[in-house]
Amino acid sequence: MDAPTDYPAKYLEGLQLFNDEEFFACHDALEEVWTETVGAEKEFYQGLIHAAVSLFHFENGNLGGARKMHVSSLKYLEPYGTRYMGIDIERLAAELWFCFKELRSAQQETPKLRLDRTLIPKIELPSLHPNE
Repeated sequence: MDAPTDYPAKYLEGLQLFNDEEFFACHDALEEVWTETVGAEKEFYQGLIHAAVSLFHFENGNLGGARKMHVSSLKYLEPYGTRYMGIDIERLAAELWFCFKELRSAQQETPKLRLDRTLIPKIELPSLHPNE
């Protein structure tokens, strides 16, 4: 299942900001697209937004917020199958799962964990001309 290949500019900008680890700016860019979207892509954008917010919270020490947004992001992305809007959803979900593994398994309410920047997923940017 993949959406049309004419991707919104703010979507592509948001993905680049995600890869640049500018998670707050990524959230803002994707939210612009999300607010204008009606239809199948709306919850997909919500999943990406929650992924960015989860990483933003994790890097800033808001571990409860990070965990909550992480779980939410995976729930939003799961219905979109293995590939959607040019993104390998299965890979992104697996990499997010691995990145948050230690936080998810922490037994303490406020564990003293830090985001391991080497585990932050990178999103392969969709090709603007996928048939070439």
